[in-house]
Parts: sequence; C-alpha cells; structure tokens
Amino acid sequence: MRTFTLRRDVDVSGVSGTGTVADGCVFPDGVTVLRWRGEDSSTVVWASVEAAERVHGHGGKTRIVWA
Repeated sequence: MRTFTLRRDVDVSGVSGTGTVADGCVFPDGVTVLRWRGEDSSTVVWASVEAAERVHGHGGKTRIVWA
C-alpha cells in the first residue's frame, strides 16, 4: 500500500481551504481511498489515483504528495 497527502495550493471551491486537505492510500490493485480532513470529513473510494486526481486536482492547483 502506498500513502500520500492531497495538498491544495488554491481552493477553487472555497470549501476545503488550502494546505493538506486529505490523506490517501493506493492499494496494490490500484483502488484509492481519500480521507478528507476538516470539520465535515468524509472518506471516498476511487477506482484509481488518476481518477481521484482528475476530479480533485483542479488543473494542478491540488497535488498528490507521496509519503
């Protein structure tokens, strides 16, 4: 399992803020789990890290930082 954080430089939506906004892991089969930080945290399962990045990357404004 490979772990990472999601770091947001610009908060496009105005909801999650900037800095480290989520923690994640990629399982050996590619399934990716994101655990959002903050008051209204949630956990989301994605088919791949690429899918999560397409939705949450905002054109490079949020990036994956591998542990």
